[in-house]
Amino acid sequence: MAKKSISDVDCQGKVVLMRVDFNVPQDDSGSITDDRRIRMALPSIESVLSRGGKLVLMSHLGRPKGKGPEPEFTLKPTAERLAQLLGTPVSFASDTVGPDAEAKITSLKNGDVVVLENVRFNPGEKNGEAVYSGKLASWADIYCNDAFGTCHREEASMVAVPLAMGNKPKVVGFLVAKEIQYLSDTIANPQRPFVAILGGAKVSDKINVISNLLGICDQVLIGGAMAYTFSLAQGGSTGKSLVEKDKVELAKELIAKGGNKLVLPVDTHCGDAFSGNCNKQVVAAGKIPDGWEGLDIGPETAKIFSAIVEKAKTIVWNGPMGVFEMPPFDHGTVAVAQAVANSDGISIIGGGDSAAAIEQLGFADSVTHVSTGGGASLSMLEGEKFKAVELLDNA
Repeated sequence: MAKKSISDVDCQGKVVLMRVDFNVPQDDSGSITDDRRIRMALPSIESVLSRGGKLVLMSHLGRPKGKGPEPEFTLKPTAERLAQLLGTPVSFASDTVGPDAEAKITSLKNGDVVVLENVRFNPGEKNGEAVYSGKLASWADIYCNDAFGTCHREEASMVAVPLAMGNKPKVVGFLVAKEIQYLSDTIANPQRPFVAILGGAKVSDKINVISNLLGICDQVLIGGAMAYTFSLAQGGSTGKSLVEKDKVELAKELIAKGGNKLVLPVDTHCGDAFSGNCNKQVVAAGKIPDGWEGLDIGPETAKIFSAIVEKAKTIVWNGPMGVFEMPPFDHGTVAVAQAVANSDGISIIGGGDSAAAIEQLGFADSVTHVSTGGGASLSMLEGEKFKAVELLDNA
């Protein structure tokens, strides 16, 4: 699945249109609270600027309605943060395909960079309107996709714009190249034992992932609230735990398909309320009393999961083991994170809450790869092909 990279093209004097993922969290005043996604794009950005390219960055932020500017979703703060990180001026265009964008792009000098306003302010971003896509495409000599978080989507800046560029170079940035390497290529040819750890609230969110990984993994460990739907499928009692009663038959099918590969919790850490200060008890899996809810895997399960993980040669983890934001129901997630960090195998953290947990717990430097895209990483783990990647030039 190797694609041509931004390092494979000559950027000198060329306009490079780069789709990045600057969809960063902000507080109520609009200040950026976590700039990780901007920092992750820096290698590709610096590669273009250091080689005399003229760089145009486009991104979305949040979910505007596509009917024009919405101040709370402006990308201006990301342009300002990028300037701080680069230590060099960064221009900001107050539109995407309007007169300000055109003026800023045509006045770029070699080594300059401009950030366009939120692409989702334009209806053309969602509907792939030819005029919108064609305008963006007309300004560029090279297209670069470094926005893994939206690679599973077919919005104009991901698909219609590069297609409108015809035979001009269309390449991946370093971030997308790394995501493909780990989430696609490594999993296609894993070192074994290959172990997947899947958590989170809903079986329905991860049906296809579980099914796909059961076909290629040696073991799939199930934690989080979705484990209670599996308990129900085995005839267990789940108290007032979060369960998906309409997915019980599906859980039964996955249990039958998985056999010994599917490893379910043997005990559960429960509370009588959704609070760190509630009354607590550890019970056998499927034995949660009425009025109590499962909030984490139990200590015995944490030991079993940790022992399996530490022997693995390839590990994929997506989803926490419990309510890790609320101690003491973080113990299961901490134990698994520690085991992943201790392993000498290739460890891939699949975005979303598990990426946040790894960062929060201080283990990010002890794992091989932390994905930047929650939904995209899940789709890739399902074995999905991405049109936004497929259309790029092959290496």
